[in-house]
Amino acid sequence: MAAESLFGRLVPVQVKCQGCEDRRINVRVRIELQSTSNPVHKKDLVVQLTDDTDPFFLYNLVISEEDFQSLKCQQGLLVDFSSFPQRFVDLLQQCIQEQNKDTPRFLLQLVSSASVLDHTPAFLNVVETNPFKHLTHLSLKFLPGNDAEIKKFLAICLKCIKEEKSLLEQKLKKTEDDLTRQLSYTQQSLSEKSRELDKLRSEWTSHTTMLTNKHSQELTNEKEKALQVQTQYQQQHEQQKKELESLHQKSIQQLQNRLSELEIANKDLTERRYKGDSTIRELKAKLSGIEDECQRAKQEVLSLRRENTTLDAECHEKEKHINQLQTRVAVLEQEIKDKDQLIIRTKEVLDATQQQKVILEENTEKKQVHIEKLEATIKSLSAELLKANEIIKKLQGDFKTLMSKLKLKNTVTIQQEKLLAEKEEKLQKEQRELQETGQSLRVKEQEVCKLQEQLESTVQKLEESKQLLKTNENVITWLNKQLNEIQTARKQEILGTSTIPLTHSSNGTIRTGTSPHNMLDNRLRFTSSGISYPISPVCAFQNFPETAPVKSANQQVSGPKVQFNMQLSKTNKSSDIQPGFPTATGHLTNMENGENLGLELKYLKKREDSIPLRGLSQNTFNSSEYPKSSTSTKTPTSSKPGVQSTASAYFPGLQTS
Repeated sequence: MAAESLFGRLVPVQVKCQGCEDRRINVRVRIELQSTSNPVHKKDLVVQLTDDTDPFFLYNLVISEEDFQSLKCQQGLLVDFSSFPQRFVDLLQQCIQEQNKDTPRFLLQLVSSASVLDHTPAFLNVVETNPFKHLTHLSLKFLPGNDAEIKKFLAICLKCIKEEKSLLEQKLKKTEDDLTRQLSYTQQSLSEKSRELDKLRSEWTSHTTMLTNKHSQELTNEKEKALQVQTQYQQQHEQQKKELESLHQKSIQQLQNRLSELEIANKDLTERRYKGDSTIRELKAKLSGIEDECQRAKQEVLSLRRENTTLDAECHEKEKHINQLQTRVAVLEQEIKDKDQLIIRTKEVLDATQQQKVILEENTEKKQVHIEKLEATIKSLSAELLKANEIIKKLQGDFKTLMSKLKLKNTVTIQQEKLLAEKEEKLQKEQRELQETGQSLRVKEQEVCKLQEQLESTVQKLEESKQLLKTNENVITWLNKQLNEIQTARKQEILGTSTIPLTHSSNGTIRTGTSPHNMLDNRLRFTSSGISYPISPVCAFQNFPETAPVKSANQQVSGPKVQFNMQLSKTNKSSDIQPGFPTATGHLTNMENGENLGLELKYLKKREDSIPLRGLSQNTFNSSEYPKSSTSTKTPTSSKPGVQSTASAYFPGLQTS
């Protein structure tokens, strides 16, 4: 029988029960096409409804070709049996597509006549909704699964889950191997990068020391040069000032002499003064125009200088962004070259100012010639007074121009000082940036150290967890061995005591034997102490009350006393108190049913990957400490003389010899 799966997805279904509100659940719909060839070739369509949240929710529907013909007649279907499964799958997919809409066009309804979906047949309807009517395209009757079908379905689900679990375990192992490889690789890369960091740090420190030395030497040289230039300018300025003062005094004396001479002629020439005033006004207007042009030219020069400074700053910032930390040394060299160029430019500006000074002196000489021409015209007009006034005004203008030149020189010197201060500030900023980079490198080193510590701690935790797992496995194997040895010892004791009668030996010791009657008494003694028969292996680690004394003429026997976390010597003592009485530490056997009440042999097998426990010597595993014969009575302590008992590291009450 071959099965072909056609559909298997979660589909939203609206559940309608009688007397209950409608609710929506997600149902997994599986559609399979089963074909059988024995004895007749036949195809069946199997539809199964399950719920992932409820494993007992199971509805089945099997449609054969004959059933489909009756269904086709009842519901008026226009599809053949061969194309019916695909049409049904298309309807389910349309229902899935319409599920997120507020008013879905296609709905799946699970209608039941009972109040609860519990072992009652239900109808699965594919409904198309429109504003006028709800049209049912298809209605299929599903039967609930019986116990056998539910068990079969649960077994299939369990098998699938186990397969998924095995796949996940394989993936987990692979990921663990990959992670361990990555860890080793990252550790190697970390060590290599730390070495590279140390090398880079040493190179960086040597390079920075070299640069600081170079810059300090260049700074001292530039400061010395600037001081020399400043002293030269000051000397020149003082000499020029003295010369101008002497010339000014001479001109004042000459003018005073002329004034005295012209005051006499002024009285005669008052009438002609008005004409001279008009000419003076015209000349004043011309002078004001020339001064405006000069101011505009100065403003243009200032704006051009500002633009140059802004352009230099932008270029500098772009170079900083492009080169960053690796090219800072080159940037510093370029800045030093720029500083040299700026010094050269300042020298050129000084040369230009000197040339302008020469040009201005030539202009003053030309103006003086022009003044002389004007004086000649005034003399021709016999206006000596006006000429004198003009000369005075011109001299005053020359004095003003000289004063403005002095101011310009002062401003130039101030600007040079400002430039020097800005250069010093830039150098300080660069030193600060170097310090900040060093601090950031230190922070990164600290982060690398922290990451290494975290890696080491995680590796230690992994090793500790592995050791814990190994110790737990070893403890389990050790306990299984102990239980197995105690069980064999008790079996031998019970078998030995059941056959040996009470006799007196030649040494005077008393040998006791047990009869079936005594065995029944011992069994009754266990039941009277509150333990139901048969006794499980857990009883070996529980406290039992003392049993009633046995009526004997020669000796009085107490019941077995067992303590939790007991020592090995106490187990020997409890086994040697009286032969013939069963102890609770051993694994009892069910005499009536013949069943072994201890652990199975598969839990008692020795494992090759087991590791011996710390704090437990191998003598604890020897069978010599557990008495195999119960013929002779022993002292309360069964430990060998001269051997010290040490406490176990895993069981506080257990001691080892």
